[in-house]
Order: sequence, then structure tokens, then C-alpha cells
Amino acid sequence: MSYSLLHASRKTFSNVKVSISKQWTPSAWNTSAELPAEIWSSNRLFPSTEEATLFLGTLDTIFLFSYAVGLFISGIVGDRLNLRWVLSFGMCSSALVVFVFGTLTEWLHFYNKWFYCGLWIVNGLLQSTGWPCVVAVMGNWFGKTGRGVVFGLWSACASVGNILGACLASSVLPYGYEYAFLVTASVQFAGGIVIFFGLLVSPEEIGLPGIESENLEEDSHRPLINAENEDEYEPSYSTQEASAVPEVKAIGFGQACCLPGVIPYSLAYACLKLVNYSFFFWLPFYLSNNFGWKEAEADKLSIWYDVGGIIGGTLQGFISDVLQKRAPVLALSLLLAVGSLVEYSRSPNNKSINALLMTVTGFFIGGPSNMISSAISADLGRQELIQGSSEALATVTGIVDGTGSIGAAVGQYLVSLIQDNLGWMWVFYFFILMTSCTIVFISPLIVREVASLVQRRQAHVLSE
Repeated sequence: MSYSLLHASRKTFSNVKVSISKQWTPSAWNTSAELPAEIWSSNRLFPSTEEATLFLGTLDTIFLFSYAVGLFISGIVGDRLNLRWVLSFGMCSSALVVFVFGTLTEWLHFYNKWFYCGLWIVNGLLQSTGWPCVVAVMGNWFGKTGRGVVFGLWSACASVGNILGACLASSVLPYGYEYAFLVTASVQFAGGIVIFFGLLVSPEEIGLPGIESENLEEDSHRPLINAENEDEYEPSYSTQEASAVPEVKAIGFGQACCLPGVIPYSLAYACLKLVNYSFFFWLPFYLSNNFGWKEAEADKLSIWYDVGGIIGGTLQGFISDVLQKRAPVLALSLLLAVGSLVEYSRSPNNKSINALLMTVTGFFIGGPSNMISSAISADLGRQELIQGSSEALATVTGIVDGTGSIGAAVGQYLVSLIQDNLGWMWVFYFFILMTSCTIVFISPLIVREVASLVQRRQAHVLSE
């Protein structure tokens, strides 16, 4: 619920871009003649909608850069402070910033580019408290067994938030874009209060054993990502080890970066999150701008991309659990994502066909993105080298998601720049290139995991 509400407030900004662009570029002849042209000129931020669109892309970039920086910090803070306090503080504070940005400034008719930039920097820092904290909480409650499908289904919270944000924004948009910000900010603030009083960050809080102390005689919580060859792994737990789980101190930032798989997946996620967040930030604007559909209709239609991401993340997580490997599943999905991007770029001016192609694209792009940011991050944060310590989980998640957000931040500015100079088709070419780079970065992991699968199969055949 917490991360859905955070994403809903982000989605609101992308859903009202057309309305904001029009509000920031008023002309003296498009309103009542009772007001002189000088008043409209003083309220006007930009001389044209093209410049307003470019500034909207700049705001996306500013948000994601500050969000990326905040993720590196929030992961470290989350491993050292109470996760519930950090998460609820971020939700409530971010809601207040969103209210000031979209609602209060419009009510006061106060328009200032630097003020908008400052607010969005603060919003990015506050929203960054969300993902590392919620992944760490989930990691405290769920072990390796079934983690792919559990985290795949749970990571749909971002897509559910996108759908919720789109529905809330489109329902009140006819009254003015400021009410879209007001509604989502109010709901998010209320959610932060509920989280503060109701969230249980670990089983130990209510006297239950933690996942590290359950079923130690079984090899059920061994991470999917190990430093050593998994075929040589043999569990050996003594009675003393089963009776007491030693506390592990939070690891440092440098130590977390050096864990196996962290850097390759971080770089891969930088490319993939660029594509995924470009759809998140620009899809409603693209549908309205390219096909001439009404903004409210474009908002509702963009929901299908998130539907595809929900199905993709859950199904691909389930398959990775069955195979006990993540990278091969990611590789196949990303290869198919390239084809889906080509087809979607050629979508005709037909809402039904567009929605179908959008769902398929969301399945092959949103699904792998959800896997890397949730299940794979949890695997990386619970490796044998750190004894599955939850004190590393938020830090590792912050590194992976933070690096991804840096790539997404650069991408949002490039998308607006490419679209303004070359058109939407070149934007899709750019997406295809970034998706291909994602495959390249995880290719060593793919080779290693496929080889491990082949060895396991050969060993099974020989034993029979």
C-alpha cells in the first residue's frame, strides 16, 4: 500500500502534463477580454508549449537524479534506523511537497521555474525512502523459497499505484490539474499515518522467529545468488547455530557494491529503468500528442502498460522460482521486449490495437524491471558472504535502484530532446538500444546460470 501511494503521486504529474503545459503558456486571446494582455504575459512561464514540454522533461530528470542520490542514502539509513519511521516520514513529507507543487502554487497563481525545481529535488529525496525500506521489510518476512513469485506479485505495487494515480487524476482533471495533485497528496499523507501505526517491519516485532532462524536444518533459504559454485554447496548447521542467530552489523556502502552480481545488475537496471520510466512519465503525453486523443482518455489507456507489467512480473518470477535461476528468464523476456517495442512504435491510430500492443510491451519490459528491483535485489542482499543479513538488504536495494534511477534521470531529458528534434520514432529506436544494453550487462550472469542449469541436468541424468 505504501509504495502504491508513492507511485500514484508520481503518476499524477505525468498524467497532467498536457494541462500544465497549457497553463504555463497562456495567451491573451484564449481567455476573457476583461484582463489585459500584460497580466497574462506576467503569468506566462514559457512562450511556447515546446519549451514547456522541454522543461517538464527537465523536471523529470531533476526528480530522478535527486531520487537516485536519495536511494543511496536511504538504503544506508534504512539499515540503521527503524524502517517504519523512515517510510512513514518519507510518505507524509512527500505528500506535503506534492500539495505545494501542484495545488498551492496554482491556488496562489505563483509560477516560478526555480521554485518548481527546488520542490521536485526535495520530493525526489523524500520519495527515495520508499523502495529500499519496503524491499527490506519484505525480505524480513519472506525467505528464498517462492521469493520469485511472491516478490513478482508484490512488486506489482508500483503498477497498481500507476493505475490508482491515473484513475484519481483522470476523475478530477476536468476541475483543474491542481485537484489531481490535491487528491493524490491527501491519500498519500493518510497512508503514511496508517503505515506509522500499523506496519510490522519484521516477525520479531510480534515474537515470531525470523526467517533466518526458521527451518535451518533444511536448505530452503539458500540464496539464488552465491559467491561459490552452487553445486558444491552443502548445508551444515549445528544445534548451537540453530538455537541462536547472531546479529550482523550493517555493512558499508563499498562492501555492498563489491558483492557478486550487484554491479552488473545495477548497470543493467540503469538501462532498463530508463525505458520503463520513460513509458511511466511520457506514455499519456505520447498518446495525446501523437494520436490527438483526449488527455483523460490517454490517462486511462496508459493503464494497460501497467497491467502487462503486473502479469509479467508475477509469471516471470514464478518461472525463475521453478528454474531457480533469474538471469535466463530476464534474457528471454528482454529479447522479446525488443520485438514488442518495434511493433508498438508502428501502432495504428486504434485504441484497441494500441492497448493490446501496450500490454505486451509492459509484459516484457515491466516484468523484468519488477524482478530486478525486488526479487533479485533481495537475492543480492541475502548472499552467503553476508550470511543473509537483513542489515544489508536496504543498502543493496538502494544501490541497485539508485543506479537505475540515474539512468532513468538521464533518459527523461534525452527523451524530450530526441522527441523535440527527431520525433517519436527515434525515441523508440533509443528504447531498443537501451534494452539491448541491458542484455549485454547481464550476459556474464546468463552464461554462468545457463551453464549451471546444464550441469544440474547432466548430473540428474547420470544419477538415473
